[in-house]
Amino acid sequence: MLRSSQPLTGPNRRRCREDEKLLGTILDEGERGFIIDTRSAQAAKQARMSGGGTEPKSSYPQWRRLHRPLERGRPLQESFIKLVEACTDPSLSMDRWLSRLESSRWLGHVKAALSTACLAAQCLDREDSSVLVHGAEGTDTTLLVTALAQVILDPSCRTLEGFQGLLEREWIQAGHPFHLRCARSASSHARGKQEAPLFLLFLDCVWQLSRQFPFSLEFGEQLLLTLFDNAYASAYGTFLCNNEKERSLCKVKESTHSLWAWLNQPEEKQKYLNPLYSHNPLVIWPSVEPQSIQLWQGLFLRWIRPSQYLDEAWVEIQRLVEEN
Repeated sequence: MLRSSQPLTGPNRRRCREDEKLLGTILDEGERGFIIDTRSAQAAKQARMSGGGTEPKSSYPQWRRLHRPLERGRPLQESFIKLVEACTDPSLSMDRWLSRLESSRWLGHVKAALSTACLAAQCLDREDSSVLVHGAEGTDTTLLVTALAQVILDPSCRTLEGFQGLLEREWIQAGHPFHLRCARSASSHARGKQEAPLFLLFLDCVWQLSRQFPFSLEFGEQLLLTLFDNAYASAYGTFLCNNEKERSLCKVKESTHSLWAWLNQPEEKQKYLNPLYSHNPLVIWPSVEPQSIQLWQGLFLRWIRPSQYLDEAWVEIQRLVEEN
Protein backbone atom coordinates (compact mmCIF):
# COMPACT_ATOMS: atom_id res chain seq x y z
CA MET A 1 0.00 0.00 0.00
CA LEU A 2 1.28 3.43 -0.94
CA ARG A 3 0.37 6.88 0.26
CA SER A 4 0.69 10.07 -1.74
CA SER A 5 1.93 13.13 0.11
CA GLN A 6 2.05 15.25 -3.01
CA PRO A 7 -0.47 15.82 -5.80
CA LEU A 8 0.08 13.66 -8.85
CA THR A 9 -0.19 16.70 -11.05
CA GLY A 10 0.90 20.23 -10.30
CA PRO A 11 0.24 23.86 -11.17
CA ASN A 12 0.15 24.71 -14.84
CA ARG A 13 0.75 21.16 -16.00
CA ARG A 14 -1.73 18.53 -16.96
CA ARG A 15 0.57 15.55 -16.59
CA CYS A 16 3.56 14.48 -14.58
CA ARG A 17 5.57 11.93 -16.55
CA GLU A 18 7.64 10.99 -13.49
CA ASP A 19 4.56 10.05 -11.48
CA GLU A 20 3.07 8.12 -14.39
CA LYS A 21 6.33 6.17 -14.75
CA LEU A 22 6.48 5.51 -11.01
CA LEU A 23 2.96 4.12 -10.80
CA GLY A 24 3.47 2.25 -14.05
CA THR A 25 6.38 0.29 -12.59
CA ILE A 26 4.28 -0.95 -9.67
CA LEU A 27 1.84 -2.93 -11.81
CA ASP A 28 2.64 -5.69 -14.25
CA GLU A 29 0.85 -5.93 -17.56
CA GLY A 30 -2.79 -6.83 -17.01
CA GLU A 31 -2.76 -5.93 -13.32
CA ARG A 32 -4.87 -3.14 -11.88
CA GLY A 33 -4.54 -0.90 -8.90
CA PHE A 34 -6.81 1.37 -6.91
CA ILE A 35 -6.35 5.03 -6.03
CA ILE A 36 -8.43 5.84 -2.95
CA ASP A 37 -8.89 9.60 -2.81
CA THR A 38 -9.98 10.89 0.59
CA ARG A 39 -11.31 14.06 -1.04
CA SER A 40 -14.72 14.29 -2.66
CA ALA A 41 -14.86 14.29 -6.45
CA GLN A 42 -15.96 17.93 -6.32
CA ALA A 43 -13.05 18.91 -4.05
CA ALA A 44 -10.60 17.16 -6.37
CA LYS A 45 -12.09 18.99 -9.35
CA GLN A 46 -11.84 22.34 -7.58
CA ALA A 47 -8.23 21.62 -6.65
CA ARG A 48 -7.39 20.93 -10.27
CA MET A 49 -9.07 24.13 -11.43
CA SER A 50 -6.93 26.10 -8.96
CA GLY A 51 -3.72 24.38 -10.01
CA GLY A 52 -3.78 21.56 -7.48
CA GLY A 53 -3.41 17.89 -8.03
CA THR A 54 -5.66 15.18 -9.38
CA GLU A 55 -5.04 12.17 -11.58
CA PRO A 56 -6.16 12.29 -15.22
CA LYS A 57 -7.76 8.90 -15.88
CA SER A 58 -6.23 8.60 -19.32
CA SER A 59 -2.72 8.90 -17.87
CA TYR A 60 -3.21 6.03 -15.42
CA PRO A 61 -5.15 3.40 -17.41
CA GLN A 62 -4.40 0.55 -14.97
CA TRP A 63 -5.55 2.49 -11.94
CA ARG A 64 -9.15 2.94 -10.83
CA ARG A 65 -9.89 6.02 -8.72
CA LEU A 66 -12.35 5.75 -5.83
CA HIS A 67 -13.48 8.83 -3.92
CA ARG A 68 -14.16 8.33 -0.22
CA PRO A 69 -14.34 11.84 1.28
CA LEU A 70 -13.18 12.22 4.87
CA GLU A 71 -13.34 15.43 6.89
CA ARG A 72 -9.95 16.71 7.98
CA GLY A 73 -10.12 20.34 9.13
CA ARG A 74 -12.52 22.68 10.88
CA PRO A 75 -15.61 20.44 10.43
CA LEU A 76 -13.87 17.60 12.27
CA GLN A 77 -12.68 19.90 15.05
CA GLU A 78 -16.17 21.36 15.47
CA SER A 79 -17.59 17.84 15.65
CA PHE A 80 -15.13 17.00 18.42
CA ILE A 81 -16.00 20.17 20.33
CA LYS A 82 -19.76 19.52 20.08
CA LEU A 83 -19.32 15.98 21.35
CA VAL A 84 -17.19 17.04 24.33
CA GLU A 85 -19.67 19.79 25.22
CA ALA A 86 -22.54 17.28 25.16
CA CYS A 87 -20.60 14.75 27.24
CA THR A 88 -19.79 17.31 29.93
CA ASP A 89 -23.31 18.75 30.26
CA PRO A 90 -24.98 17.00 33.25
CA SER A 91 -28.34 18.72 32.69
CA LEU A 92 -29.24 16.91 29.46
CA SER A 93 -32.33 14.71 29.31
CA MET A 94 -32.12 11.40 27.43
CA ASP A 95 -33.77 12.82 24.30
CA ARG A 96 -31.59 15.91 24.38
CA TRP A 97 -28.43 13.83 24.91
CA LEU A 98 -29.19 11.59 21.94
CA SER A 99 -29.96 14.64 19.82
CA ARG A 100 -26.68 16.32 20.79
CA LEU A 101 -24.74 13.11 20.14
CA GLU A 102 -26.24 12.77 16.67
CA SER A 103 -25.75 16.43 15.78
CA SER A 104 -22.06 16.25 16.68
CA ARG A 105 -21.62 13.75 13.82
CA TRP A 106 -18.59 12.24 15.56
CA LEU A 107 -19.74 8.64 15.23
CA GLY A 108 -20.34 9.32 11.54
CA HIS A 109 -16.69 10.32 11.18
CA VAL A 110 -15.65 7.10 12.93
CA LYS A 111 -17.82 5.04 10.58
CA ALA A 112 -16.47 6.84 7.50
CA ALA A 113 -12.85 6.31 8.55
CA LEU A 114 -13.36 2.61 9.28
CA SER A 115 -15.29 2.11 6.02
CA THR A 116 -12.52 3.70 3.96
CA ALA A 117 -9.83 1.68 5.74
CA CYS A 118 -11.85 -1.49 5.08
CA LEU A 119 -12.06 -0.56 1.41
CA ALA A 120 -8.28 -0.21 1.21
CA ALA A 121 -7.84 -3.51 3.08
CA GLN A 122 -10.29 -5.29 0.77
CA CYS A 123 -8.48 -4.06 -2.34
CA LEU A 124 -5.23 -5.42 -0.93
CA ASP A 125 -6.49 -8.68 0.59
CA ARG A 126 -9.38 -9.79 -1.60
CA GLU A 127 -8.50 -8.15 -4.92
CA ASP A 128 -4.76 -8.72 -4.44
CA SER A 129 -4.24 -5.26 -5.91
CA SER A 130 -1.92 -2.37 -5.18
CA VAL A 131 -3.49 0.61 -3.44
CA LEU A 132 -2.49 4.28 -3.48
CA VAL A 133 -4.16 6.41 -0.79
CA HIS A 134 -4.28 10.02 -1.89
CA GLY A 135 -5.42 13.07 0.09
CA ALA A 136 -5.14 16.81 0.14
CA GLU A 137 -1.72 17.01 1.80
CA GLY A 138 -0.92 13.41 2.65
CA THR A 139 -0.42 14.07 6.37
CA ASP A 140 -3.96 13.67 7.74
CA THR A 141 -6.71 11.47 6.29
CA THR A 142 -4.14 9.64 4.16
CA LEU A 143 -2.31 8.48 7.28
CA LEU A 144 -5.59 7.69 9.01
CA VAL A 145 -6.56 5.25 6.27
CA THR A 146 -3.17 3.60 5.74
CA ALA A 147 -2.62 3.07 9.48
CA LEU A 148 -6.09 1.64 10.09
CA ALA A 149 -5.83 -0.67 7.09
CA GLN A 150 -2.63 -2.12 8.49
CA VAL A 151 -4.20 -2.78 11.89
CA ILE A 152 -7.03 -4.59 10.10
CA LEU A 153 -4.74 -6.64 7.86
CA ASP A 154 -1.53 -7.25 9.78
CA PRO A 155 -1.54 -9.13 13.12
CA SER A 156 1.93 -7.77 13.92
CA CYS A 157 0.44 -4.24 14.01
CA ARG A 158 -1.96 -5.45 16.69
CA THR A 159 0.84 -6.24 19.15
CA LEU A 160 2.08 -3.63 21.59
CA GLU A 161 5.48 -3.39 19.92
CA GLY A 162 4.06 -3.49 16.40
CA PHE A 163 1.48 -0.81 17.17
CA GLN A 164 4.18 1.51 18.48
CA GLY A 165 6.14 0.90 15.27
CA LEU A 166 3.03 1.65 13.23
CA LEU A 167 2.53 4.99 15.00
CA GLU A 168 6.18 5.90 14.58
CA ARG A 169 6.15 5.02 10.88
CA GLU A 170 2.70 6.11 9.73
CA TRP A 171 2.11 9.16 11.91
CA ILE A 172 5.33 10.57 13.32
CA GLN A 173 7.88 9.94 10.55
CA ALA A 174 5.26 10.48 7.85
CA GLY A 175 4.78 14.03 9.08
CA HIS A 176 1.42 14.35 10.80
CA PRO A 177 1.60 17.91 12.22
CA PHE A 178 0.90 17.11 15.86
CA HIS A 179 1.87 20.59 17.05
CA LEU A 180 -0.72 22.23 14.79
CA ARG A 181 -3.48 19.64 15.03
CA CYS A 182 -3.31 19.09 18.81
CA ALA A 183 -2.53 22.64 19.91
CA ARG A 184 -5.44 22.88 22.37
CA SER A 185 -8.06 20.64 23.89
CA ALA A 186 -11.69 20.67 22.82
CA SER A 187 -12.55 22.53 26.02
CA SER A 188 -10.48 25.56 25.03
CA HIS A 189 -12.36 28.69 24.01
CA ALA A 190 -9.69 29.45 21.40
CA ARG A 191 -10.20 28.15 17.89
CA GLY A 192 -7.02 27.48 15.93
CA LYS A 193 -7.36 27.26 12.17
CA GLN A 194 -5.03 24.26 11.93
CA GLU A 195 -6.52 22.18 14.74
CA ALA A 196 -8.21 18.87 13.94
CA PRO A 197 -8.39 15.64 15.97
CA LEU A 198 -7.25 13.25 13.22
CA PHE A 199 -5.05 11.27 15.59
CA LEU A 200 -7.88 11.02 18.13
CA LEU A 201 -10.16 9.75 15.35
CA PHE A 202 -7.59 7.06 14.59
CA LEU A 203 -7.42 6.05 18.27
CA ASP A 204 -11.22 5.92 18.44
CA CYS A 205 -11.31 3.63 15.40
CA VAL A 206 -8.72 1.35 17.00
CA TRP A 207 -10.85 1.28 20.15
CA GLN A 208 -13.82 0.20 18.00
CA LEU A 209 -11.67 -2.64 16.65
CA SER A 210 -10.62 -3.65 20.17
CA ARG A 211 -14.26 -3.73 21.27
CA GLN A 212 -15.38 -5.83 18.30
CA PHE A 213 -12.34 -8.13 18.54
CA PRO A 214 -11.53 -8.25 22.28
CA PHE A 215 -8.97 -11.08 21.92
CA SER A 216 -7.09 -9.83 18.85
CA LEU A 217 -5.22 -6.75 20.13
CA GLU A 218 -2.36 -7.23 22.58
CA PHE A 219 -2.93 -3.81 24.16
CA GLY A 220 -5.95 -2.42 25.95
CA GLU A 221 -7.88 0.81 26.26
CA GLN A 222 -5.40 2.30 28.74
CA LEU A 223 -2.75 2.51 26.03
CA LEU A 224 -5.09 4.42 23.71
CA LEU A 225 -6.00 6.84 26.52
CA THR A 226 -2.33 7.39 27.31
CA LEU A 227 -1.56 8.10 23.65
CA PHE A 228 -4.40 10.62 23.49
CA ASP A 229 -3.16 12.39 26.61
CA ASN A 230 0.40 12.54 25.34
CA ALA A 231 -0.62 13.83 21.90
CA TYR A 232 -2.22 16.88 23.54
CA ALA A 233 0.07 17.37 26.56
CA SER A 234 3.18 15.34 27.18
CA ALA A 235 6.34 15.24 29.25
CA TYR A 236 7.95 13.30 26.40
CA GLY A 237 9.21 14.41 23.01
CA THR A 238 7.61 11.74 20.84
CA PHE A 239 4.69 13.88 19.61
CA LEU A 240 6.46 17.24 19.60
CA CYS A 241 6.72 19.41 16.44
CA ASN A 242 5.09 18.85 13.05
CA ASN A 243 7.60 16.75 11.14
CA GLU A 244 11.02 15.12 11.24
CA LYS A 245 12.77 18.26 10.00
CA GLU A 246 11.41 20.34 12.87
CA ARG A 247 12.29 17.64 15.39
CA SER A 248 15.83 17.56 14.02
CA LEU A 249 16.20 21.36 14.18
CA CYS A 250 14.85 21.43 17.73
CA LYS A 251 17.04 18.45 18.70
CA VAL A 252 14.04 16.71 20.21
CA LYS A 253 15.69 13.28 20.47
CA GLU A 254 18.72 14.73 22.21
CA SER A 255 16.86 16.93 24.70
CA THR A 256 13.73 14.89 25.55
CA HIS A 257 12.80 11.37 26.57
CA SER A 258 10.89 8.92 24.36
CA LEU A 259 7.35 7.93 25.25
CA TRP A 260 8.03 4.46 23.84
CA ALA A 261 11.01 3.92 26.16
CA TRP A 262 8.81 4.77 29.13
CA LEU A 263 5.90 2.58 28.01
CA ASN A 264 8.18 -0.42 27.43
CA GLN A 265 9.59 -0.49 30.95
CA PRO A 266 8.49 -3.85 32.45
CA GLU A 267 6.60 -2.25 35.34
CA GLU A 268 4.78 0.14 32.98
CA LYS A 269 4.25 -2.24 30.07
CA GLN A 270 2.09 -4.55 32.16
CA LYS A 271 -0.49 -1.79 32.62
CA TYR A 272 -1.20 -1.61 28.91
CA LEU A 273 -1.40 -5.29 27.98
CA ASN A 274 -4.72 -6.97 27.22
CA PRO A 275 -4.99 -10.05 29.48
CA LEU A 276 -7.47 -11.63 27.03
CA TYR A 277 -5.10 -11.37 24.06
CA SER A 278 -4.65 -14.42 21.86
CA HIS A 279 -2.65 -14.15 18.65
CA ASN A 280 -5.02 -13.98 15.69
CA PRO A 281 -3.27 -14.45 12.33
CA LEU A 282 -6.41 -13.57 10.38
CA VAL A 283 -7.65 -10.28 8.96
CA ILE A 284 -10.16 -8.65 11.30
CA TRP A 285 -13.08 -7.20 9.38
CA PRO A 286 -15.01 -4.75 11.59
CA SER A 287 -18.70 -4.12 11.25
CA VAL A 288 -19.42 -0.55 10.22
CA GLU A 289 -23.17 -0.78 10.68
CA PRO A 290 -24.54 2.14 12.74
CA GLN A 291 -25.49 -0.24 15.55
CA SER A 292 -21.88 -1.46 15.75
CA ILE A 293 -20.26 1.95 16.18
CA GLN A 294 -20.38 3.01 19.82
CA LEU A 295 -19.35 6.06 21.80
CA TRP A 296 -15.92 5.63 23.37
CA GLN A 297 -17.13 6.12 26.92
CA GLY A 298 -13.72 5.45 28.44
CA LEU A 299 -12.46 8.63 26.83
CA PHE A 300 -15.39 10.97 26.34
CA LEU A 301 -17.11 10.22 29.66
CA ARG A 302 -14.10 9.63 31.87
CA TRP A 303 -14.29 13.11 33.42
CA ILE A 304 -17.86 12.68 34.65
CA ARG A 305 -18.05 8.93 35.26
CA PRO A 306 -15.95 7.30 38.01
CA SER A 307 -13.76 4.52 36.69
CA GLN A 308 -13.08 2.79 40.01
CA TYR A 309 -15.29 -0.22 39.35
CA LEU A 310 -14.09 -0.60 35.76
CA ASP A 311 -10.49 -0.52 36.96
CA GLU A 312 -11.26 -3.11 39.64
CA ALA A 313 -12.96 -5.33 37.06
CA TRP A 314 -9.93 -5.08 34.80
CA VAL A 315 -7.60 -6.09 37.64
CA GLU A 316 -9.86 -9.06 38.43
CA ILE A 317 -9.78 -10.18 34.80
CA GLN A 318 -5.99 -10.03 34.85
CA ARG A 319 -5.91 -12.10 38.06
CA LEU A 320 -8.24 -14.76 36.68
CA VAL A 321 -6.27 -15.08 33.46
CA GLU A 322 -2.97 -15.42 35.34
CA GLU A 323 -4.42 -18.10 37.64
CA ASN A 324 -5.75 -20.12 34.71
